[in-house]
Amino acid sequence: MTVKPTQLSDKLWMIDLMENGRPYRTAAYLIVDEKVTLVETGSATSHEALIHGLREVGVRPADLDYIIVTHVHLDHAGGAGQLMDKAKKATLVVHPKGARHMVDPTRLWLGASEVYGDKVTELFGSVVPVPADQILVREHNETLSIGERTLTFFDSPGHAKHHFTILDPVARALYAGDALGIVYRKEFTGWDFEWVMPSTSPVDFDPDVLRRTALFLQQQPFDTVYHAHFGPSPKSHACEEAILYGDVLAKWILAHPNPTLPTPLLARELLDLTLSELAKRGFAPGPSAESLSLDMYLDAMGLVVYRQRIEATASNER
Repeated sequence: MTVKPTQLSDKLWMIDLMENGRPYRTAAYLIVDEKVTLVETGSATSHEALIHGLREVGVRPADLDYIIVTHVHLDHAGGAGQLMDKAKKATLVVHPKGARHMVDPTRLWLGASEVYGDKVTELFGSVVPVPADQILVREHNETLSIGERTLTFFDSPGHAKHHFTILDPVARALYAGDALGIVYRKEFTGWDFEWVMPSTSPVDFDPDVLRRTALFLQQQPFDTVYHAHFGPSPKSHACEEAILYGDVLAKWILAHPNPTLPTPLLARELLDLTLSELAKRGFAPGPSAESLSLDMYLDAMGLVVYRQRIEATASNER
């Protein structure tokens, strides 16, 4: 199954990467400027969906000049090496803390394996290294001219330490990766409403850092956030929701009487919390929450890591 790319504005397209065979889950963004630029590759299992989406717009991998990954989690950058093999003239643009993992993905793969266990290959495929001389690092506030537009990169931790976001002044948009959370689309959940919620998957979630990132981004000159999961939302909505739910989730795990519960049980409690918060805001979730099951599991794991980090810091300060 494939989904036709969505034209968001002149020269800008959103490609559904069909993560794990599901539409409306993960997106890449294609900017057809003088330098053809792709934001996000998805994992290796999304490679064919990505190639199909590019072809639908009339772009071949060989036409790509820049491939940008917002951070090096496998659902965003796991397929970068595979694509770079076909995009011979392209340069991969990466956060300074992520570049080494693209050159040598061994630790990246081991970390993902600790989280996903024996399902890691099924979910993400394999990871192909990228030659160091094909990688361009962008620091905070550095830019990249691709023709009509000059992109600006912002260090954007909170979800991951190796995360940047990209300001597009022509589209008046921010390519946000996971920095401002996930938009749960109606088409993905089957429910009749949509909301934004931060991803707290292992291992770097920090609500205080997320707040600082969101407040900083809120001051930048753009109108629309383009989330990797999934699609556009207004700037103020995305920033405010990321802060709100980030605080809710952090308070929940810090107050939890038994955070050593098996992850499936914590994930069930986290889902109940999420449904309760949505109900407080006037939303009526449908009877099935199956589409949220993987995220709840990963978010529960990440929240436990966050609590362990807080407790370790407090212990060291005594």
